Amino acid sequence: MSWSPFKPDIIEDPANGHQHLLKECPVHHCEEFDPSFYTLSRYADVEEALRDIETYSSHWGQGPRFTEPAGMLADPPQHTNYRKLIQQAFTPKAVEALRPQVASLTDELIDTILDGPDIFDFHDQFAFPLPVIIIAGMLGVPSSDLDQFKVWSDMQVDIMGSEDPTKYMDEQMKFQAYMFNHMMNRRGEIEAGKDVPEDLLTMVAGARGNDGAYIPDSDALSMLNQLLVGGNETTTSLITNLMWRLLEEPSRWQAIVNDESLIENAVEESLRFDPPVLGLYRTNTKDVELHGQVIPESSKIWINYAAANRDESVYENPDEFDMTRSMKRHMAFGLGVHFCIGAPTARLEAEVALRKLRERLPELELMDAGERIGPFFLWGRRTLPLRRR
Repeated sequence: MSWSPFKPDIIEDPANGHQHLLKECPVHHCEEFDPSFYTLSRYADVEEALRDIETYSSHWGQGPRFTEPAGMLADPPQHTNYRKLIQQAFTPKAVEALRPQVASLTDELIDTILDGPDIFDFHDQFAFPLPVIIIAGMLGVPSSDLDQFKVWSDMQVDIMGSEDPTKYMDEQMKFQAYMFNHMMNRRGEIEAGKDVPEDLLTMVAGARGNDGAYIPDSDALSMLNQLLVGGNETTTSLITNLMWRLLEEPSRWQAIVNDESLIENAVEESLRFDPPVLGLYRTNTKDVELHGQVIPESSKIWINYAAANRDESVYENPDEFDMTRSMKRHMAFGLGVHFCIGAPTARLEAEVALRKLRERLPELELMDAGERIGPFFLWGRRTLPLRRR
């Protein structure tokens, strides 16, 4: 069997190739993308690459193309300094404080579903608006721009996997102008001594470097971009993936309806089984020899979280979706210094959503698996048609 992330059966479900990579090709060289890249898949190799930031650097971006470092996606110390600027918004106390808002919004979205037709798109009517409205509130930008956020979010995701960095140039400029205007307005309010919300926009707009000057606008905008896209796109995929797998096998959904103690395990198993980010990229700062193969210095390397999550040396029956699995360790949010800062928020939103859905829509039915999102290194549903009975 030959493996490629662009083969139709792998695009349909990346898990179709995980065991081949793990057992027969733990270091794979893909030449079908420009630039070509290597893939690491075994849990131990993925863990080592994520922890060894000296060898596996984020300096040239965490996507498949070589880009300039920016914001929290850069290497330390830049990454560390910028992460500290916004850390207080993601503390356990701050995240837990979001619970009433998430619960209220979830109820509103379910009300809309109950008032509509029996068949509905779960992605568009629930899984997308929930996280995007929450992150818009955390950022301090109007949730009334929801439709525009969706356009920009889809654009950013598509660009990440495109070989053409100029794609959507006009929309990219509109997005940058939108965020820049909000940032400068907030900065003006700060300088005028006005009372401003303690939100992410205030944290980023007012951030200064060691020299006392504001951090570069390009870095500030990059952080806001990362927060908007990362704060909604991956959580949307987590929620759609979770409901897809539960409803794919009706006995799983019935188990959740019957026993709410399974909810947290179901969320973690979904993250392991169907991680919204299949893996991100690093660039090696020196030649790396692994499993008899040399990865030349300055190669793009895909750190394959999803395959690592199916490694049978770590997980018993890794290709089974098991909500009773006791091991919660997985790679869905990465590891080490770049561990996803929004992980607690994503978990909260998915847990509250599942709790409300089982209570208020216990007789949901999957119509079909819908369409998957792109690009190849992300995993979720662009549509998920359900029926409420």
